[in-house]
Amino acid sequence: MTREEFFAKFELFAELPDAVAKMREVILSSAAIGHLVPQDPGEEGADTALARIESDVVAAVRAKRLRAKRLVQSAREPFALPAGWKWASLGSLATPEDNAVCDGPFGSKLKTEHYVPEPGYAVVRLGNIGIGNFIWGKQGHISEERFHSLPSNHLAPGDLLVAGLADPLLRCCEVPTSLGPAVNKADCFRVRLHPCVDRTYIRHYLNSQIAKTLAADENHGMTRERINLAGAKGLPVPVPPLAEQKRIVAKVDELTALCDQLEAQQKERETRHAALARASLSRFAAAPTPANLTALFHDSYIITPADLRQSILTLALQGKLVPHHPDELGVPSPAKSVATSASPRDGASGPFELPTGWRWAFLGQLSELINGDRSKNYPNKAEYVQYGVPWINTGHIEPDGTLSIRSMNYITRGKFDSLRSGKIRKGDLVYCLRGATLGKTAVITQFDEGAIASSLVIIRLSAALDTRFAFRFLTSPGGRDQIFKFDNGSAQPNLSANNVKKYLVPVPPLAEQRRIVARVDQLMALVDKLEAQLEQSRITGKKLVEAVVDELVETKPITTLHLEREHFCTVQ
Repeated sequence: MTREEFFAKFELFAELPDAVAKMREVILSSAAIGHLVPQDPGEEGADTALARIESDVVAAVRAKRLRAKRLVQSAREPFALPAGWKWASLGSLATPEDNAVCDGPFGSKLKTEHYVPEPGYAVVRLGNIGIGNFIWGKQGHISEERFHSLPSNHLAPGDLLVAGLADPLLRCCEVPTSLGPAVNKADCFRVRLHPCVDRTYIRHYLNSQIAKTLAADENHGMTRERINLAGAKGLPVPVPPLAEQKRIVAKVDELTALCDQLEAQQKERETRHAALARASLSRFAAAPTPANLTALFHDSYIITPADLRQSILTLALQGKLVPHHPDELGVPSPAKSVATSASPRDGASGPFELPTGWRWAFLGQLSELINGDRSKNYPNKAEYVQYGVPWINTGHIEPDGTLSIRSMNYITRGKFDSLRSGKIRKGDLVYCLRGATLGKTAVITQFDEGAIASSLVIIRLSAALDTRFAFRFLTSPGGRDQIFKFDNGSAQPNLSANNVKKYLVPVPPLAEQRRIVARVDQLMALVDKLEAQLEQSRITGKKLVEAVVDELVETKPITTLHLEREHFCTVQ
């Protein structure tokens, strides 16, 4: 596919993941290698403009406006350029004055105590530098005195601001006229270009993937990509004839406007899709069937599979997922004996109205809660063994409610026998009482015996509550809401077993509990399947766009000099 075909047919790709962002990448990279507009052999070549810059630098040195001679620096030549183009270093394209390319001040020159409330003189930070745009509201302010103590860093409208630190490295924007007196901060380079170079062209180049690839050779960061001042000054820049630079800028602006239009259309579609998604969700809530659930899966809907899973659990716990059978036995004792949890139809209060035959009950009336042993016999890590009796902690609970065998800890039979509490049985639930994993729940199916750490509590259910129904309740939005009624709000959130006993549970007849569990399992499996299909569709779409982009602009690191252009861009 040629670039012309790509741009002409781009609307066909616009719905694919990151398509518009990829188009912007193609536009800027195509501009940087001379594939965006045609060349004109009759135009004055870039070598003429570079000679003028060199002449101005020599004159400035002779007039002592420069402290040192700064002739046009040689640059690496990573790949061949079109006729009339030349390679130059970024530093060599600056206006002939001291500190035309400079980094912001470090150390004692600009400290936290130097900042003052607004109004003041602005300090431009990395957060102000967008990809082609200045981001307002992130700048600091210093006093007039401090501003005048940093003359080498004064900014002027039209100066380029270049990020020396990811993400992404080399993102570039211009200093806006409305900024007023300002200086740049550390890792924020100011570049003041010679008039023989179009600063908008240079800005587009620095924001291209090609510039970032070339800058990788100058990376000095340990944990984040970073380029220092010397690396920024030495960055190779492909320089077209000045007239072509201006044509490139006009073409980039035209295609960027198309990208903006496509993004606006995408947002409009997203708004419509959000309305459709809400309507589909309402239809599913009214009739939670697999067919209505399938209708909710659209790659542009804002409803996520996680949202759908929570919706399924909410409907299940409200009695809206399966039909009710009036002939089924009602909720057995002790749920009927809860004085404050009779059916809301009889005047009792509850979070929502329950179907006929259901009752509200406290979890403590439907189960026994057993804490872990907290005595001197509590095992420490030094007592763990490779094989033995499972010693279960919060980290062993998987998202699907199983226990991780791979990471399980074990204690000796003797240590297990010495524990006075916290011993599990198959079919128990274990529930997390502390920390960021508060409320994590697992069903004991993989072990016949074991013991729990003090961060967990065992929930041993009576015959009135199905194990899988209880698990679905505890992991549902309604079950999670119970946590916040009792959480103490400390920096290390925690519950007690007595708190968990007070959880209010909607209890259907036992046969209905099991039908609910079966329907939840069916719908969850369908969500898993549809989610996998949706993800595969997104991956395929992303790969399609990336394949097209890779065909148009090669993005692999360039490690040799004077590469033929075909190696950098495979489509002519």
